[in-house]
Amino acid sequence: MEFTIRAATLEDCKDISRMILELAEYEKVSDQVKIAQRDLEQDGFSKNPFFHGIIAEVPEHLKSKEDSCMYFFTGHTKVGYSLYFYTYSSWKGRAVYMEDLYVMPEFRGKGIGKALMSKVSQLGLAAGCTQLNFTVLDWNKSSLDFYLKQGCWDVTSDLGYHCMRCEGDALEHLAQGGL
Repeated sequence: MEFTIRAATLEDCKDISRMILELAEYEKVSDQVKIAQRDLEQDGFSKNPFFHGIIAEVPEHLKSKEDSCMYFFTGHTKVGYSLYFYTYSSWKGRAVYMEDLYVMPEFRGKGIGKALMSKVSQLGLAAGCTQLNFTVLDWNKSSLDFYLKQGCWDVTSDLGYHCMRCEGDALEHLAQGGL
């Protein structure tokens, strides 16, 4: 299948926002999405971006068939994306964290996800990173199998680390020195 992987631009934020909602729906957490296109534009394309992104795009003649509404039929040429940012391991040094890797369902199994992940890896290596980190849901067997096939390993299973989060009121309370 013909496709290209390229750096995301400000103009891609509408499609990235759409695909974030699709990913959240697939992961059964669509009620958790609190950001909008404007947040992506500001946070990813300002002077000091919080994240970087890449887009998978197909030619117009291969665009998606699934978006239709009562008045017109439209498809998408932007069919996948990855958001990533740089972080640091106190043991290993520079690292890249892949926040999202998403390919629209009708384009899966065609090498697009692997190409997106490969590009994030290339960018990480070019920046001097020694590891690529990301999370995957425990019930998402097809993704787990895909990642294992790429040579990745399960940190939770092998080292016992758990991904932790503090947000909302708990984060505010913690920031104020509360217990």
